Amino acid sequence: MAFLYAQMEESTAVLCSLSIILFAGFLVTRLTKRLRLPNVTGYIIAGVLIGPCCFQMVPEGILGHMGFMSDIALAFIAFGVGKFFKKEILKEAGIQVVVVTLFEALAAGILVTLSMRAMFHISWDFALILGAIATATAPASTMMTIHQYHAKGEYVNTLLQVVALDDVVCLLAFSVVVAVVNAGNDGHISIEDVVMPFASNGIGILLGAGSGVLLSKLLTPDRSKDNRLILSVALLLAVSCECALLGVSPLLSCMVFGAVYMNLTDDRKLFKQINRFTPPIMSMFFIISGMNLDLGAIRTAGVVGLSYFLIRIVGKYAGVYVGCLVTGMPVNIKKYMGLALIPQAGVAIGLAFLGQRLLAPEIGDLLLTIILASSVLYELVGPACAKMSFFLSGSIKRDVIESVNQYQPAGMKKRVS
Repeated sequence: MAFLYAQMEESTAVLCSLSIILFAGFLVTRLTKRLRLPNVTGYIIAGVLIGPCCFQMVPEGILGHMGFMSDIALAFIAFGVGKFFKKEILKEAGIQVVVVTLFEALAAGILVTLSMRAMFHISWDFALILGAIATATAPASTMMTIHQYHAKGEYVNTLLQVVALDDVVCLLAFSVVVAVVNAGNDGHISIEDVVMPFASNGIGILLGAGSGVLLSKLLTPDRSKDNRLILSVALLLAVSCECALLGVSPLLSCMVFGAVYMNLTDDRKLFKQINRFTPPIMSMFFIISGMNLDLGAIRTAGVVGLSYFLIRIVGKYAGVYVGCLVTGMPVNIKKYMGLALIPQAGVAIGLAFLGQRLLAPEIGDLLLTIILASSVLYELVGPACAKMSFFLSGSIKRDVIESVNQYQPAGMKKRVS
């Protein structure tokens, strides 16, 4: 493959790479569907297979310039999550969702911090940064699994609100930890270290809210479907660009964007139209995540990385369980939501790069290795666990029966249903 790419112009090589990425995802998901695994798992496996660690079917130079796919995918995902923040839903379960989110995020962070310090005698700086990053949950794979199996109901609505608020808690926790670590290094707490992350994310939230109002004005009833999609995508990309300039994740801004637009218009058709537009983007996002996996990094992280991987899962599950007990949430949420909070990717990786700069070079590299390697493992395990939680909670039971009926001969449909 390297010889073939060497004969191509840059634009030709990019087109060839994108084609290989999409075809690889399609082919591997044919296999994972037979194994009854979610598409996300297939996409990540496809990325590992065509990436630098295996068949090297995409040049590393091109792979290194595809980081923008992460921001685009997260923007669409967050916008879609925003529709679940309707005023009626927030009034019904608002405080309960906030309490459960605080319990599950902080339980994972505190458990990781204390366990890593006690088990491996690592520095408090390293343990605190690792714990702060552990609070994050990636919504991307959970959202794709929901769309694939058409999961719906109270369980799904609550889960999406928890996942969305989770990153708010993570950003706040990380800002506090950065201030504490800098205080230990410099002997004083810098106001800038504490205030700047809040200020940047606050500006991003205002941009998202303003974009929601603007879009509600632009999408008049006489606007064609094509132009509705064009204007929506243009504004989402603009918000992502502004967040990149501010140095923050587009998750919060685009989530507020979607929530404001939904509450102003109740326009469900736009969200459905965008969902039909995004499958290739989501596919490339997860495949590229798999391609970035360094199998050697997993060996380097060793027992520390494996411990982080397992302890964070325990913390998330225990935190949800206790939070639901305190708030009186339904039994199915208490028992199964912890399974859907396992994935971790975009925000965690971004914060790991920031944390790397605060630690000594060797320790900083180990931090980044742990987060990168565990993120891919979480994305491999997470979708299957999310699917299981939807089955156990009853969120996709009816839809699964309907999908089974579609594959049965006409005379057998009555018996299956």
